[in-house]
Amino acid sequence: MTTQSRNLALPVPIQNSTIAAPQITGLLPLMTLAIGFVMAMLDVTVVNVGLSSIKESLATPLTMLVWIVDGYTLTFAAMLLVGGALADRYGAKNIYLIGLLLFVLASLLCGMAPNGNLLVAARLFQGLGAAFFMPSSLSLMAHIYRDDRVRAHMLGIWSAIVSSAAAIGPLVGGVLIHSFGWRSVFLINIPIGLLGFVMAYKVLPTAPKQPRELTIGSHALGIVMLAALSFTLIQGPTYGWTSMPIVVATLVVFSALCLLIVRERNSAKPLLPRALFATPLFAAANGIGFLLSFGVYGQIFFVSLFLQQARAADALHTGIQMLPMMVVIFAGNLLSGRITARHGARLSMLLGLSVGALFSAMLMVLTTQTAYWLFAVGTACANFGVSIAIPAMTTAVMQVAGRSHANSAAATLNANRQIGALVGVAIIGAILHTFPEWGTRTMLAYGFIAAVYAVALLLVMRYIVTVNKA
Repeated sequence: MTTQSRNLALPVPIQNSTIAAPQITGLLPLMTLAIGFVMAMLDVTVVNVGLSSIKESLATPLTMLVWIVDGYTLTFAAMLLVGGALADRYGAKNIYLIGLLLFVLASLLCGMAPNGNLLVAARLFQGLGAAFFMPSSLSLMAHIYRDDRVRAHMLGIWSAIVSSAAAIGPLVGGVLIHSFGWRSVFLINIPIGLLGFVMAYKVLPTAPKQPRELTIGSHALGIVMLAALSFTLIQGPTYGWTSMPIVVATLVVFSALCLLIVRERNSAKPLLPRALFATPLFAAANGIGFLLSFGVYGQIFFVSLFLQQARAADALHTGIQMLPMMVVIFAGNLLSGRITARHGARLSMLLGLSVGALFSAMLMVLTTQTAYWLFAVGTACANFGVSIAIPAMTTAVMQVAGRSHANSAAATLNANRQIGALVGVAIIGAILHTFPEWGTRTMLAYGFIAAVYAVALLLVMRYIVTVNKA
């Protein structure tokens, strides 16, 4: 492949003349679609704040805490492509509504779980619901907001709404846990989810179906691969990296991956439309999404435990201390929408990833005695930079796909991001399990985070060289 063919601009979105739905430019559909994402984002950040309380209440070891976080992410990532395929086959709105109901039911089961094993099982079920409604929401947005510039602005606003939920999540979690106990962080999803269901049913238009067969074999291989990967990364420190269960699980990961690649190359009806891979930009943007989620969610997991275990903060004070570190994400997402609309996705990603990598590297010297304000400022700056890059990366993927492949592209992007979150949390968990001293833990954790942001930056520099303005 020549350098010229690798360094391609974002193409003009594919036009689909069969879509006859009216243009909708108001904010109400955007707010409606954001509710599902807000619920999912609250769940992620709120649960992290509750980990120490769950550990004490249910007597769970560190590995089970990782499973409580990653169990949700596992089924979420594994079933996202299935969710995208179902959205194509049965309509994005229908699958979106089903996903919301599943998520609400699973949240109820999480809130009622009597032990760690059942909580993990309920979290797996919760991830299934999210896998249905998340890709459908981006697909619906692509159908509702058709103008490229309008969609870029809406993605910026949408990301800011979602990120503000992530930002206040630790504080909400701290208040809920302090007042009502850790079970309330799951039960809060019930009223939010029901509100989102009613609004979606009334407000969202019905997107046209694009019937295609479900590639059951490929989906099954993907699920097996991710399950084995999760087991390897999470249980490796407990069983030993050279133990028989870990070696077998590792072999299963690579075997499933190889079989999946062979199957997809030879299939007449592949899991993902081959048109998405006509340029390397789609794969590169998805790789960037993976790396961003690795850093973001790995950091959230680490910071929540660092504050509670190394600095002896309770859930409420952990939420309060994390708030300024997270709230900057809202401003970064808004700024990203403006930069991307005027100058294209490349500049937003270059700026954001540079800042994120720099400040994450600086945080490698963090100790338990470091002044809180230095820790908070460094983390906030890293998060601000990354929050500029994330909406631009989403815009790049959706522009490559166009409306014709919006469901598949959205599902692929979210799957890669969730796999990144799964791997990030698992690796940070392995670091915490393996190294007892917090100085070593912080150096390695932030070293990994800075490295993945740097790799993402290199992907932007190499593959996203010239981009069209949104």
